[in-house]
Amino acid sequence: MALKESPMRTPETATPAPAAETAPAPRPSRRSPRRVVVFLTLLLVSVLLALPFVTLLISSLRPASQMSSDTWLPSVLRWQNYADAVKIIPFWKFARNSLVLSVVNAALTTLSSAIVGYGFARLRAPGKSLLFGLLIATMMVPQIVTLIPTYLLFAQMGLVGTYWPWVLWGSAGAPYAIFLYRQFFSSFPKELEEAAVIDGAGRIRIFVQIFLPLSRPLLVTAFVLAFNVVWGDFIAPNLLLDQSNTTLAVGVSTGYVMGQGFPLPNLIAGGAVLYLIPVILLFLAAQRSYVRGFANSGLK
Repeated sequence: MALKESPMRTPETATPAPAAETAPAPRPSRRSPRRVVVFLTLLLVSVLLALPFVTLLISSLRPASQMSSDTWLPSVLRWQNYADAVKIIPFWKFARNSLVLSVVNAALTTLSSAIVGYGFARLRAPGKSLLFGLLIATMMVPQIVTLIPTYLLFAQMGLVGTYWPWVLWGSAGAPYAIFLYRQFFSSFPKELEEAAVIDGAGRIRIFVQIFLPLSRPLLVTAFVLAFNVVWGDFIAPNLLLDQSNTTLAVGVSTGYVMGQGFPLPNLIAGGAVLYLIPVILLFLAAQRSYVRGFANSGLK
């Protein structure tokens, strides 16, 4: 049986392959006018916000004879201002006092606020909504209103001149931190808690082993906020502490004066620049977790 030969396809009869389509040339990117306006607006706002810090830095390098000069930049940069700012007052002693108060208060505030926020978010109790509303309302009360009653209360307890007021404040928590924790813990699914209960975990174990590890960015955020509040506070240390154990904020504000009582503005600026360094370093170290803590707090 003869096999039928299949016709061979010659190059002349083969179907030509389609020519490869040439990709269109990329168009030059054009920035929309809206993006340009937004960029210029943000640049202007950034310059305006940075201008006071630049002015402070320049003032800290001015000689005393050029503090009232009309020129913006000094003719000579006097780096000795920083050394004089450290020598005239017990700078490192005040810095140590501020650091101890800020770290202790921030650590206590972070932990106590987390506990209260967990209670508002995950526990059921009569009047919980009313208590949370009162807590939020305290955020609207200015500190100056409670200043005299707070002083009288601590004076009757014999705590004026000690660091115990900051310990008590930290143990009581902070309304803004409690609010952030409550919003963050409310977003946790109930199944996570129910699974832990089935495994035999109690409330304390659930809080310590589940909720706290998952809230690390918020812990950093609460710590940074509480640290900045105490580090930058002038009124409470000036009212409750004496000159021997006061903080750096009070020392920088009141320590740089001449014998006749006239202030030394260039040394005040130099001390203020040194005073800002720990806060800037703390923010740079915790910047990513700080922003993530606000983003994950679920402000709803």
